[in-house]
Amino acid sequence: MTPLEAGIVLLAGVGAGALNAVVGAGTLITFPTLLALGVPPILANVSNTVGLVSGSVAGAYGYRSTLTGHRRLVVRLMAASTTGGIIGATLLLALPSRTFEFIVPVLLILSAVLAAVQPRVARAVIRRRTAKAEYRDVELGPVHGGPLLLAGVAAAGVYGGYFGAAQGVILLALLGIFVAGNMNEVNGIKNILAAVANGVSAVVFISVTHIDWGIVALIAVGATVGGGLGARYGRRLPSKALRALVVVIAVAAAVWQLVR
Repeated sequence: MTPLEAGIVLLAGVGAGALNAVVGAGTLITFPTLLALGVPPILANVSNTVGLVSGSVAGAYGYRSTLTGHRRLVVRLMAASTTGGIIGATLLLALPSRTFEFIVPVLLILSAVLAAVQPRVARAVIRRRTAKAEYRDVELGPVHGGPLLLAGVAAAGVYGGYFGAAQGVILLALLGIFVAGNMNEVNGIKNILAAVANGVSAVVFISVTHIDWGIVALIAVGATVGGGLGARYGRRLPSKALRALVVVIAVAAAVWQLVR
């Protein structure tokens, strides 16, 4: 990797960290950047996952207070997310590389759609909280369909382990449907579950496949810096413009992957 390319990856990491702090889906900056620099898709995916995991863990740690009084539920959901993350990471490595290269454009488009609809998902969750005001003082727990919630979280973990971009939107929708509690609690649990899926998939990748540690280091440093900047200044930027940028990047990367 040339110094120029290293600088580009570092800046992509900064952008991903900042974007994750504001609207999420930071993978849609780093992953297409790695593809554009000629990094093979699977190597780009696994190195990107490992590079961003420290930021996701730090974000989850910031919401540790949401576990107070709700540990049993969160531990069950973490077990489901762990199982899904391991399955997703295993599928990525076990299936032929051509399978991932074929499905990457589809995943990029799906991620773009999820990033675009994220505000609607958040508003739907808030409306549900308002409509179910009687739940505000009730201990956090599944409202209904406990097994369905666990299966949904496990499926989101599979997606997170396999690719992961915009996984948080899926989890937010699931938790908004099945879990009682205020928005801060739901968002906190979402961050914890996403961090678990990312973390276990990173462990699988480190254990059994090749990782480009130069890419990992650049993304990790950039994401750490970007996360701090995003948390401090990102809220001042128009979220619609940032989300539109995410969608454009994802669609452009999907098209480039199809025609290259």
